[in-house]
Amino acid sequence: MEMALGRELCEMLGIEYPIFQGGMAWVATAPLVAAVSEAGGLGIIGSGGFPAEWVRDQIRRVRELTQKPFGVNVMLLSPHAEDIMRLLEVERVPVVTTGAGNPGKYIDKLKRGGTKIFPVVSSSALARRLERLGVDGIIAEGMESGGHIGEVTTMVLVPQVVDAVRIPVIAAGGIADGRGVAAAFALGASGVQVGTRFVVAKECEAHPAYKRMIIDAGDRDTVVTGLSTGHPVRVLRNRFAREFLEKERLGTSKEELARLGEGKLAAAVLQGDVEGGSVMAGQCAGLVKREQPAAEIIKELFEGAQAVFAGIKHSERGEGK
Repeated sequence: MEMALGRELCEMLGIEYPIFQGGMAWVATAPLVAAVSEAGGLGIIGSGGFPAEWVRDQIRRVRELTQKPFGVNVMLLSPHAEDIMRLLEVERVPVVTTGAGNPGKYIDKLKRGGTKIFPVVSSSALARRLERLGVDGIIAEGMESGGHIGEVTTMVLVPQVVDAVRIPVIAAGGIADGRGVAAAFALGASGVQVGTRFVVAKECEAHPAYKRMIIDAGDRDTVVTGLSTGHPVRVLRNRFAREFLEKERLGTSKEELARLGEGKLAAAVLQGDVEGGSVMAGQCAGLVKREQPAAEIIKELFEGAQAVFAGIKHSERGEGK
C-alpha cells in the first residue's frame, strides 16, 4: 500500500517528494539542482563562499531548466552572506536553507516575499530559538554528514528536535537509501535531506574522480578534520586528510590550518585532485554504489522507504515472513 510520506511538507513547498538535496558548496550547481527539482524533490543551490553575482547566475540557470520550486543554501559566515540575502529577497527564491549561524535578522524580509526558511541545526536548543523567530522548518543534521558537522548523531538528534518544535523537521546526515529515509520518518521527521548520494548523480558537475572515490568508499573511510579549530569537517581519508590530522596532532595554529585548507574542496570537486584535495562526504558513502540520474535516485529513496513501511506492516500482522 502506498504511503503518503511527508505529505504536509510537500504541500507546503509545492514538491512531489519530501526529499531535499543538500546545498553543497562547489557541488550543488544549477544542473543538479534543476534535475532534482524537476524530478519532484527540492534542489538547493550551494552558495558556499561565492559572491552574490555567482548566485544570481545560478538562480537564473535553474529557472531556465525547470519551473519547479528550488532553494538556495546560505552559509552565514560567508563574507557575501548579506549581499546574497538581499539578492534572494529580490529574486523571491521559494526556499532558503542556512548554515553556520543564526538567520534571525533576515527572516521577516524573506518571508514577506513568500520565501520559506529552513535553517540547519545541530541542537534542539537552537531549533527552539529559531522556531520562536519564525522559521518555517528545521533541518536537523547529524554528525554522520559530509562537510561541516556537529557533535550529535542523526539517530539521537532528530527525535529530540522533533519533540522540541512544532514546525516540520527535515532529517539529514547519513541518509543514502530507502531504509535511511524510513528511519527518519520513524523518528518523527517530515522529510529528509540527502547530500552524498546526489554527488554521484549524473547531472552533478563534480569531477568523475570525486564521484569514483565516493563510490569506492567503505563504511570506515571517512575521518573528521578540524576538531582543534572548532569547525570539524568530515572528509574521505586521503593524503590531505592525513597531513591535516598530523598537523592538528602537533598543535598547529588555527590560522595555519585555515591556510592549509584553502581551496582544497575546489581542487577535489573541479580538478579531481582526490589525494591533495578535500573530498567531503558523509559516512553513508559506503552505501553509494553507482552513478545514476537524479530522478532515479529520488525514486529509489522514496519507494525504498515505502517498501520498508510495507514490510513492517506485514510483519506486524504476521505476514510476509
